Amino acid sequence: MSRAMQCQSCLPWSSWAQLPRSLAGSGGTRSVSVRAAAVPGPAGRCFLRTILRTSSISLPRGCVRYQGGSQESSAQPGSSRHGQSQLRNVASSGAIKKHQKSLSAWFSHQPNEERQFGPSFSLDAVHVDPVIRESSLEEILKPSPDLTIQNQLQQPSRRVIGLHNLFDVDACGRQVKNVVLYGTVGTGKSTLIKKMVVDWCHGRLPRFELVIPFSCEDLSHSHAQVSLRRLITKKYQHLRDVVPVLEASNLKVLFILNGLERLNLDFRLAGTELCCDPNEPVPPSAIVVNLLRKYLLPEASIIVTTRPSAVRRIPGKYVGRYAEICGFSDTNLQKLYFQMRLSQPGCAGQESQDRSTAEQENLVEMLSRNLEHHNQITAACFLPSYCWLVCTTLHFLYFTRTVPPSQTLSGIYTSFLRLNFSGEVLDSTDPTHISMMKYVAKTVGKLAYEGVMSRKTCFSEEDLQHCFEVEMKTESELNLLEVFRSDVFRFFLSPCVQPGKEHTFVFTIPAMQEYLAALYVVLGEKKTLAQRVGQELSEVIGKVSEDVAVVVNIISKVLPLRFLPVLFNLLKIFPRYFSRVGGKDKDAIAHTMAEELFKEEDYYNDDVLDQINSSILGVEGPMRHPDEPPDDEVFELFPIFMGGILSRRNRAILEQLGCSIKNLAAFEIAKAMKKTVIRKGRKGLPPSELMDYLFFLHEFQNERFTAEAVRSLRAVNLSSVKMTPLKCSVLASVMSTTCHEVEELNLTSCNLDSSSLRTLFPVLLRCKALHLQLNSLGSDACKEIRDLLLHDKCVVSSLRLANNPVGEQGARYLAEALAGNRSLTRLSLLHTALGDPGAEAIAQHLAENQHLQELNLGYNSLTDTAALRVVEVAKRHETLDKVHLYFNDISEDGKRALDSLRMDRDGVRALVFLTAGTDVSDYWSHILNVVQRNLPFWDRERVRQHLALLLQDLESSRSQTANPWRKAKFLRVESEVKKMLGKLQDGTL
Repeated sequence: MSRAMQCQSCLPWSSWAQLPRSLAGSGGTRSVSVRAAAVPGPAGRCFLRTILRTSSISLPRGCVRYQGGSQESSAQPGSSRHGQSQLRNVASSGAIKKHQKSLSAWFSHQPNEERQFGPSFSLDAVHVDPVIRESSLEEILKPSPDLTIQNQLQQPSRRVIGLHNLFDVDACGRQVKNVVLYGTVGTGKSTLIKKMVVDWCHGRLPRFELVIPFSCEDLSHSHAQVSLRRLITKKYQHLRDVVPVLEASNLKVLFILNGLERLNLDFRLAGTELCCDPNEPVPPSAIVVNLLRKYLLPEASIIVTTRPSAVRRIPGKYVGRYAEICGFSDTNLQKLYFQMRLSQPGCAGQESQDRSTAEQENLVEMLSRNLEHHNQITAACFLPSYCWLVCTTLHFLYFTRTVPPSQTLSGIYTSFLRLNFSGEVLDSTDPTHISMMKYVAKTVGKLAYEGVMSRKTCFSEEDLQHCFEVEMKTESELNLLEVFRSDVFRFFLSPCVQPGKEHTFVFTIPAMQEYLAALYVVLGEKKTLAQRVGQELSEVIGKVSEDVAVVVNIISKVLPLRFLPVLFNLLKIFPRYFSRVGGKDKDAIAHTMAEELFKEEDYYNDDVLDQINSSILGVEGPMRHPDEPPDDEVFELFPIFMGGILSRRNRAILEQLGCSIKNLAAFEIAKAMKKTVIRKGRKGLPPSELMDYLFFLHEFQNERFTAEAVRSLRAVNLSSVKMTPLKCSVLASVMSTTCHEVEELNLTSCNLDSSSLRTLFPVLLRCKALHLQLNSLGSDACKEIRDLLLHDKCVVSSLRLANNPVGEQGARYLAEALAGNRSLTRLSLLHTALGDPGAEAIAQHLAENQHLQELNLGYNSLTDTAALRVVEVAKRHETLDKVHLYFNDISEDGKRALDSLRMDRDGVRALVFLTAGTDVSDYWSHILNVVQRNLPFWDRERVRQHLALLLQDLESSRSQTANPWRKAKFLRVESEVKKMLGKLQDGTL
């Protein structure tokens, strides 16, 4: 009978909510340790594999009685004095200390992903222990209640046990020798093992004098027979003098067997013979079985880590204690992890310490508030792995100053999956040996894709049943499905926390739904039945045709059967035809990508990076009423992930996970994308959508494709997009793929600062029209702008810095830039707090400039002296013909002096009022439009006063003219000013 049918916890397909219990209630004490840290998930297995390989020993064996792996009594006499003396000599020689030093170096080493995405933890620095609860085989085998948040909180609490107390005596007073530590994917089994080893190496695990870790994955790959002695000494050479006396001494030894699900163990005597001689070569699985039987080294303690589905591979009589890793089932543990992780020194890069600390504290506070609201993120962060993902994503969003090719959002998610799955097969006993990630892509990926297409994030049991095709499973497939439900299901899907949706499921992290949907499409799993059958038939016929070709060639030389080659050619038509039809799949993938990337209904949403930020930190402001209808679901990350998965680096990682994407397939998809994505990208896009497009190009990591796409962007409008350091880096990275000049770059109201300008410096050099209004750019930023304008490759001809706190010092930097610049023709310093000193600084250097044509110094509190000084310099300037001086503190005498300027005589025109002598200024509409556009950012009372002065001036000038046509023009302008004043007073403007 199959395992799926034997298992008592096997549930009817109609009840997907009934899953094996992994999350215990939040009651009971918490275990928190501030000692060691690592990446949650099986990343540690990579290091265990690197450490653990093969070896041997020889000892006599005594008679031992045991029950359930707990030592009851021992008839074995104590070790000989000779053995103890020899062991003391070995210990004094430092063999075990060398072993500790070697293990500490290996197990403290962090995986590449940990070092790559943000500052890495030191294993001796910080660590938050997940909750470990004592369990029993009966609890493991019995069906669990519905997997909802309410039931999880109402479960009877089991005893919480510390990692260092796993080998304490059991409830009956028996000494525990064998411990099975189990947990679903992502709960931190390998991290705990690494922590245990490092603790022992630093003297924090005094119960054991020697710890010997083994990776069950490595043992499963070894098919040659080997003795226990050889198994140990081959990997741990420092123990070659310790192993011979291992059993003859009273040395307290702990064997660690990590990842037991990788081994196929047979505890039947007919399957695995008894072996008590450490020198006898046997299969590695036989060594493990006899260690657990206590037939080999009976005094040794053993801790086994495994997934829930493999717990039953060890008979209960050989296990002294079952312990389940329950993750961070308490939100206080989650908060502690985030506090430690996000407060690490150097997390915020090279910025000033005060600013970095403040931003880190703000992130922790916002995250804590979101956790307290019982948001969906609380259910997600029950898994330590997802806590790592949240911190890594926040580091990517907030503290990325430059983006090397490896720094992509899709790269973070791909690496996250590698950390947690690392190429594991779903079930080592299944002959197909399908990788866990491949199974997830085929099943969960299908669910994710159908959710994206139907714009939904909550899934019922019927949805799960449909996507996992329960009614179509063979016996072997049902077994795989049972293992998946037990070990992996809750890594990707968790119960919904929204009221009224307790019996539905959502993806643990919302972006994971879009990633898996993208993976499902890119892997080519989205095929009809005809396409699947056609592909398999084409492969079969293709292989057969090769063999037939050889036979036909031989027969045609012997017999004059001319029709045989004809039949053979006909046979080859089908594979050729299908290959052409199959090529349409790549076009379909590219079409799907383009359609999802440029959906018009998503044009005015926040850009995807802001959406991710909101999903983690929540949205500031009043909470939504429960009866208020939710907003439509947005899946703008889906096409971006499709592009990111196709990058070379991500394809290489996915290959390790068993999800192969061939180079030719990626090339054909990119080729098809040129017809769709680039063509649609040429159309004018709203700022947030354009930011998404640039981020897509960054994620795609195809330089030739990106260069072609960027060359089609002659103007880049990102106004009102909050340009974080990451977005600035993405913009700089994408635009650096070409050297073409950009006609216009609009960065109005983008929260820029001096560091942003430094990041964007290579891009700004190539922009003809540069809009930097409303960015709080002070003197430091002006220093960067000075360097930009003085650069010999600068092509900036129009620069707008309106509504920035430039100030006097900033004006001095800009004046220096004007003196040496050769490209700038228009400069707007409207409302930049220059004052008279700033205007004087500009006037001093203005004579050295030979190209400026228009200068706007409006709304800068200039008095007559400064205004006239600027105009006097402008009169002698070769090219400057227009100076804007409206909304300044200019008196009537100053106005008359400025009104007397004539373009044909003085070569410059000063725009001060709406009048020009006894006529209306040609620029009256321009001045009023400037006021209307900038009113939200100006002092409304001061604007009201200036408008009243303008109105007074209009009325005075109208009374001085007798020309009816001019009077009509005055009345028209007066009505516009009065209308603006009325709206200003009513608050409607």
